Order: sequence, then C-alpha cells, then structure tokens
Amino acid sequence: MEIRGPLELPARREDIELRTADDLTLVGELSLPETAEPLATLVTLHPLPTAGGFMDSHILRKAAARLPALADLAVLRFNTRGTSSPRGTSEGAFDGGASERFDVAAAMEFVRERALPRPWLLGWSFGTELALKYGREHDVEGVILLSPPLHRATDDEVAAWAGDGRKVVVLVPELDDYLRPDEARERFSAIPHAELIAVEGGKHLWVGESQTRRVLTEVVAAVNPAALPLPTEWPSA
Repeated sequence: MEIRGPLELPARREDIELRTADDLTLVGELSLPETAEPLATLVTLHPLPTAGGFMDSHILRKAAARLPALADLAVLRFNTRGTSSPRGTSEGAFDGGASERFDVAAAMEFVRERALPRPWLLGWSFGTELALKYGREHDVEGVILLSPPLHRATDDEVAAWAGDGRKVVVLVPELDDYLRPDEARERFSAIPHAELIAVEGGKHLWVGESQTRRVLTEVVAAVNPAALPLPTEWPSA
C-alpha cells in the first residue's frame, strides 16, 4: 500500500503525561519502533495553539505515524500548556512562549528518565521559537526548525546558537506567510553553521503529500541519514 495521508505504520505507541516544574500535567504520546530500539529521538514542538496548533498538527502526527517504522526513530509529541487535542487537554494556559519554557524542560526530563537516545528538537512555527529560545538549555544533538516565523525568538537568542556546536537545520518554504528564504538567510546569518534549506513551492503549513514527504525526508537526513530514501510503499497485511 502507498504511504500517504493518515496511514499509521506499525509502532509501539503509549499515552504519556509530563509534569512541569510549575506543577502542571501535560498530555502526550510516545511512539517507538515496533521491535527495534530507536536510534534517535524527535521531541516535537507544535505550532501556535491559539491558531489551531497542537500535538496532532499534521506534519508531527505523520512523523509519529511513519518514522518509527521507516527510520527507527522515537517520536515524542505533547500538547503545551492549555492546548487540547483528541489525546486530551494539558493543564495551564497559553503563555505566549514564556512559561512554555517549563514544558520543553518537562519533555526533556521525560527523555532522560526513559533513556531515549540522541534527542533532537523538531519545532514547527511557534514550536521553532521554543526550540530557539530554550533548546540550548538541554542535552540535544540539534534543532530542526520548520517554517520559523521568528516572531518571539530575539536576534540575541538566535545569535546565541553561533557559539554552540550543535546542529541547526532550518526548512523555509518559498511561499511562507511569515519568513521567506531571502529574509531567513539574513536573519539566520548570525549562526554561521546553520543549514538553511529553501523548499521550492513550500508553504507555511506544508499541505499535501509531496510537501509532507519532503519535510520528513529532510528530518531523517539530519537525524538518521542511513534510513534514506524513505519508502513510499508498505507491504500489505
């Protein structure tokens, strides 16, 4: 069968809860390869909840549905404070990216407790702001930024990554609503080692199977390139 849309490939999936330092419970899910041990871990940070972003935003949901099987990756998804999804509602209230610092820390503490290997932060839109602002505080191999708007992360917070050897991979859609490739190159020039990938025809929401595959391919290229090319077919049962 063709791998596309909402198809969910085999994996070990577990509903989880995260506890923050300010005493909130966040709901989430951990997806692991069905039989193998994961080779790396994606800690996903979803788009803006006040604009409909949540742990099931489609690129993150498809990463969890496909990449444990296709690339031996663990995928951790969760709702930041005050955010709802079919999994449930995380306690607290949206704080514009400030108190969400504790949410990122709670996810990383879960990664440590479970001894999940080689964590990366995978942020999309608002999630990229959290990755840039708070990712340097944690033991991650790098950050992958999808459609970064750079509305909340300051120039100083971006430039701070220049002195950090960890990888910064930036996927910028050609037709993004907020930050397009030329401006992105200027804004991220403060990080000389950042890898900026301009995606021809891409849009902020990465709608459509071709854009989904492009994003997931670039994610795997950063985290486990030996798994490329990603299959487009899965054996029927």
